[in-house]
Amino acid sequence: MMASTAKPHKIELGLSILLREKSDWIRGKSIGLITNHTGVDAALQSNYRLFAEAPACQLAAIFAPEHGLWGAVQDGVTINSVETPDENPVNVPVFSLYGQAMRPTANQLEGIDLLIYDMQDVGARYYTYISTLRHAMEAASDCGVAFIVTDRPNPITCATVEGPVLESGSESFVGIHTVPARYGLTIGELAMLLKAERVPSCQLKVVWMHGYKRDMWYDDTGLSWVPPSPNMPTLTTAVLYPGLCLFEGTNMSEGRGTTKPFEYIGAPWCNGEQWAAQLNNHQLLGVQFRPVVFTPAPATETTKHAKQTCGGVAIHITDRTQFRPIETTLQMLSTLTTEYKDHFEFLPAHFDRLAGNTWLREALSNGTSVDALQARWVQELQTWQDKTTQYHAYA
Repeated sequence: MMASTAKPHKIELGLSILLREKSDWIRGKSIGLITNHTGVDAALQSNYRLFAEAPACQLAAIFAPEHGLWGAVQDGVTINSVETPDENPVNVPVFSLYGQAMRPTANQLEGIDLLIYDMQDVGARYYTYISTLRHAMEAASDCGVAFIVTDRPNPITCATVEGPVLESGSESFVGIHTVPARYGLTIGELAMLLKAERVPSCQLKVVWMHGYKRDMWYDDTGLSWVPPSPNMPTLTTAVLYPGLCLFEGTNMSEGRGTTKPFEYIGAPWCNGEQWAAQLNNHQLLGVQFRPVVFTPAPATETTKHAKQTCGGVAIHITDRTQFRPIETTLQMLSTLTTEYKDHFEFLPAHFDRLAGNTWLREALSNGTSVDALQARWVQELQTWQDKTTQYHAYA
């Protein structure tokens, strides 16, 4: 992936600003911290240690999302208890928000004055950390607990929005609200929208970043990339994810169980040489395709085509400012529905959950052109952009 040629600009995270400039917001408070291993400052110090050592407050509990506190658990694996190394280094209970309960319970919030949400998102609707955000805001509202979001960058910029807006009534844990697949907001801005549209009674405050701009990629910020989940190892993965995640809803491997998740797409019956040539003929902006052969390791019981040799394509981003992951994915799916119709299949329920509708799968199956598909959400995206401008905290 072509990286930014601009000199990295050191931004200041909401976490650091809260502790340094807005300590009155937490003074005397018993705090529940919603976080994981990505909750670090610019010096890579863990937020739970910073709050545990802060004299202004008392860290009372930690709440961990999908993948667990340490980001070591694979996707979709429920976590009903969370253990920490070193017999819990800050000596507070750690509760899972991806198991029997998907939000803090009233018992867990007893005695807590304030919930703080501080972890790294990736800017795509399917990524469940934003679902945890909404559920936690609702739980805090129900229990009369104040709520703070310490803002972090959208790693794939806030400058571009893409894809279908989730249809009302199609909400799930991989589609928590009626937002586009690539929604173009920071987590703090999204929290403000959720308060307005879903949880108006939430006592929300956002600690905004200093020095952040909407067109920044993560590697423009001067911050170190911490993989937010096992299959999000690099910024390149995050750039691909808003589109390529849709392959989770098909019978093709999306590269899980390899070192290149979402960069490798294939199946045992796929001819990578042929498919790469077909895709390159479309001359999509900012991307090239290379034939590849790979064998997924069985990361989980549900890893597709585990231990089977798969043919497919490797996706190389040549210009990330021009690259459109959703358009690219639609073109890939379109060729599969025609060239591999005897082998390729959608997994209808999961694909529709990710797409946020049922019509996209049906239209692809019926041979609707990619241009016609994208035309269906042009006005939706314009309406989204017009509506969300009021929540923009950065130029």
